[in-house]
Amino acid sequence: MAVFLLGVGAACCLGLGFVLQQRAAARAPLADFLTFRLLLDLLRMPDWVLGIVFYVVGLVLGAAALTFGEITLVEPLTATNLLFAMALSRWLTKQPLGWTGWGGVVLLALGVTAFIVAGRPSGGSNPAGPLRHWLVFGIVAGLALLLTLKSRRLPPSGEAALLALAAGLLYGLQDALTRVSGQIVSHHGIAALFAHWQPYAIIVIGLTALLLVQSAFETAPLRMSLPSLTAAQPLAGIACGVGFLGDRLRLTPGALAWQAVGLCAVVVGIVLLGRHPAMPTGATERQPVGATRID
Repeated sequence: MAVFLLGVGAACCLGLGFVLQQRAAARAPLADFLTFRLLLDLLRMPDWVLGIVFYVVGLVLGAAALTFGEITLVEPLTATNLLFAMALSRWLTKQPLGWTGWGGVVLLALGVTAFIVAGRPSGGSNPAGPLRHWLVFGIVAGLALLLTLKSRRLPPSGEAALLALAAGLLYGLQDALTRVSGQIVSHHGIAALFAHWQPYAIIVIGLTALLLVQSAFETAPLRMSLPSLTAAQPLAGIACGVGFLGDRLRLTPGALAWQAVGLCAVVVGIVLLGRHPAMPTGATERQPVGATRID
């Protein structure tokens, strides 16, 4: 129950934070796209700073959930951040949910429930060796890099979707390393953490993912980026959990079928909610570098 509450609390803070961040990023100068100057510009915007506060609280709650629970359990719970993002967006835009919105809510909730009930995630006693660890790490990080490079050749909506997808993969990887760091602290104390590479990788990966997300928020409406971000993070986290953290899921044919159905329902629900008219529109057109946006 504690893991469930921490995971849902993290999702709430993340969802509210993403909406506030995008509302600010849509006003940022496009000349700073995909550069760390963008983050410096956003620091001057109170609504973005408030969004980051929510985001950091969400990270802390998520880290606490990962300390006590398996990543294969926590990641589906944090995917519900879109429900809270939708609630805030609906309040800001006064848009009714309608059949599409309610359908997305039901699919997302039922999908998460089906995956958790069917999979019964549990921690394993035998994490993978270094070879498989680095193989899974390299695949996830490599996919994020390829998506980022590919995004530069696409129009704004596709660019935002791929950047958010890459960021979601990095966030899932960051969650896996956060779980490892929590295990180090619980077994050896906080002082031992600084002798390992994981916390430093978390900082680098987190800052890179944050830049990708803000660039995606800046260049296109939230509905183009948030579904990709929300769908990729739990999938990457589950892959890391099973791939090298030693998490276990039920592998009977029936359980695997329901897990697949649950994940599909989660993805479809995320897409329906992310493309709902209640989501903020933000920027709709890419302007040339150096151009000034008129709000």
